[in-house]
Amino acid sequence: MIDAGQHRAGRITALIPESRGQGSVRVEVDGQRFASVSPDAVRAHGLHVGRELDQALRGRLEAEAEVEAAYRTALRSIERRSFARADLGRRLLRKGHARQPVEAALGRAAEQGLLDDAAFAANYVETRSARGRGPLRLARDLMAMGVERSVVDRAVAAHARASEGGSEMPVALATKRAAQLRDLPRPVRRRRVLAYLARRGFSGREVSEMVGKLLA
Repeated sequence: MIDAGQHRAGRITALIPESRGQGSVRVEVDGQRFASVSPDAVRAHGLHVGRELDQALRGRLEAEAEVEAAYRTALRSIERRSFARADLGRRLLRKGHARQPVEAALGRAAEQGLLDDAAFAANYVETRSARGRGPLRLARDLMAMGVERSVVDRAVAAHARASEGGSEMPVALATKRAAQLRDLPRPVRRRRVLAYLARRGFSGREVSEMVGKLLA
């Protein structure tokens, strides 16, 4: 991050690798902390101890530091759990990072294989399906996170093929819910079981027929 009050040009007095920040380099100017930038930025701008900073280079380093700050925030988030790219971008914006540095940071994370919407969607579908979420609910969830519809459709379809249609989960859910509603009249039970399945992401003709047979 940029320290306040550093507005005049000066001379680089230290370039210090930082243990925090996944390889960031702290740039000190005139003996004071100026910015943390990536090693790539150090190489690209030919930074070295003793180099004079003019206003143009100073401005470029300030921009690089904003990208580095957004990237470091992204890494901390990814270390805790996986994210869809757009969802992580929204998180960074909420934390106060500007849009352009956020986009650059997301691109950097994607290049390093830390962000992959296809892999994220496949894993999300697999884990949430095991918790009883149906394909419609899964699709809604993923698209709300900013995953493209085509990516979502491929993930849901691949899981359906792998699980041979995935019919066991809605049957198990319907059976459990029907048992909980056993004291209600059959038409009411049917409506409530179908509504329950719809909330979990299971609907359509096959589901309706399955519930009808279950309650018959």
